[in-house]
Amino acid sequence: MSIKRIDGKLFADMVIQGANNLTKNVKFVDSLNVFPVPDGDTGTNMNLSITSGSKEVKEKPNSHVGKVGQSFAKGLLMGARGNSGVILSQLFRGFSKSIESKDTISTTDFALALEAGVETAYKAVMKPIEGTILTVARETAKKAVVIAKTHEEFIPFLEETIIEANASLNRTPDLLPVLKQVGVVDSGGQGLVLVYEGFLASLKGEEISLEGAEATLSLEELVEAEHRNVQSMLNTEDIVYGYCTEFMVRFEKEKLNKHPFDIDTFRKELSAWGDSLLVVADDEIVKVHIHAEYPGEVFNLGQRFGSFLKLKAENMREQHTNLLHEEVSNESPSKNESTQPTEKQEFGIVTVAMGSGIKALFESIGATVVIEGGQTMNPSTEDIVKAIEQCNAENVIVLPNNGNIVMAAEQAASVAECNVAVVTSKTVPQGMSALLAFNPTASLAENKSGMQDALKTVKTGQITYAVRDTEIDGVEITKDHFMGILESKIVTTDANQFEAAKKLLQDMIDEDSEILTILYGQDVSDEEISKLVEFAEESFDHLEVEVHNGNQPLYSYIFSIE
Repeated sequence: MSIKRIDGKLFADMVIQGANNLTKNVKFVDSLNVFPVPDGDTGTNMNLSITSGSKEVKEKPNSHVGKVGQSFAKGLLMGARGNSGVILSQLFRGFSKSIESKDTISTTDFALALEAGVETAYKAVMKPIEGTILTVARETAKKAVVIAKTHEEFIPFLEETIIEANASLNRTPDLLPVLKQVGVVDSGGQGLVLVYEGFLASLKGEEISLEGAEATLSLEELVEAEHRNVQSMLNTEDIVYGYCTEFMVRFEKEKLNKHPFDIDTFRKELSAWGDSLLVVADDEIVKVHIHAEYPGEVFNLGQRFGSFLKLKAENMREQHTNLLHEEVSNESPSKNESTQPTEKQEFGIVTVAMGSGIKALFESIGATVVIEGGQTMNPSTEDIVKAIEQCNAENVIVLPNNGNIVMAAEQAASVAECNVAVVTSKTVPQGMSALLAFNPTASLAENKSGMQDALKTVKTGQITYAVRDTEIDGVEITKDHFMGILESKIVTTDANQFEAAKKLLQDMIDEDSEILTILYGQDVSDEEISKLVEFAEESFDHLEVEVHNGNQPLYSYIFSIE
């Protein structure tokens, strides 16, 4: 079969078969996760993300390949879950932008689109780590450009491209030592290769059947993923400029003709005028937050691209900076629904939690909307956008409480219509500490800074069980034994859940520790929690101990040390 150009109809089928191939192999991708916790959700997150993109393509058939690409990118954007899903969405966002004006595409167009996708994805990640899906995407795209120079026909072009994709995937353990230590390739990279292989199957006329594919959406089977993060946020710098400056500009074609917009160039221009800089943009608007001494100069830079939708400059030297602290009640409220204001509020707070007790606890200390998810299901970009809208507020703060939800939260913030700040909490204790630091009299930027700083005041420990035998950082782990995780590192293991919890507390608590909060899960008996509290009080007599029934699945205990 000779195929030298791809139209919208054929590309749509490639997307569908790529999604189907990932769906069929999702359990395999999940099994490649480095940590032996009962999560394995890299494949699940990528699958849910690409399935959302595939659904959008099915609902909007078009012979124009650029239009199909736009539908695919939109579906991926809104359905993206977890770091791996967000990166996948960014890869195909850049891909679709590259082909958006084309009726059909050649192998060269396809290869250049892959490169454009890599560029977009790398920009979305503040600290790219090699040996991950990003590496596989980059090396594959680079090779595809070379292959396209001598291959006009798509099938041999993709066959050779996928050979390089697999070779790149097999090299990931050489770039990321933890992969070699555990004996696996990168799970996100494997997921991407499966998508590419689905593309090729489509071109060969092969249909990938989902008959017999295992279901992947059971909440009891999924849990917080990738404790090893692909990216992290920069902390807000100390304020050295006097005005908290924010504005939003809607792009205007006439102005863009005179001053073409490039987000990287714009960031560099703005950085000369202040610090604490945040810039997000899509095809229609650009949003900016910066601490500057001369706000007028900053406004002038933004107005070159269009008209202002919002703008403000607050004198931070005059503002009240005392943070309000609320006490957490020892009793969980009976209310089990998030507060959704009927009147427009100045502030709303969205947070993520799994377990009715943890959900109620967040509500009791001021969360407006609690998304049920995190440890057993990563919410999508669209889920977070809807929660932001439910707040009915001018300014919304999002607390992901999971390192694998941060990128989806930031993506949601970039498309939301109100002002949104993401505080990069990566654990439930961090989220609680940040929420207690919220100050309703401060600005959004000040709250982001203060709440981000509050993340540093707590240590997080978690107890869960191992799903396989392995060895990580010198700790030998046996399947079904219990593991103690301090922050993102496995520090202890034991066949007995209670003993594992005791060992973890001993590793976490030192003479500077003041408060221990214990959130116990569904599988912890009243007798065991009583014994653990007694152990903590007797062993660490300087420590104040608080206990809450978190009712979380899969994680027996979540410990917070302040």
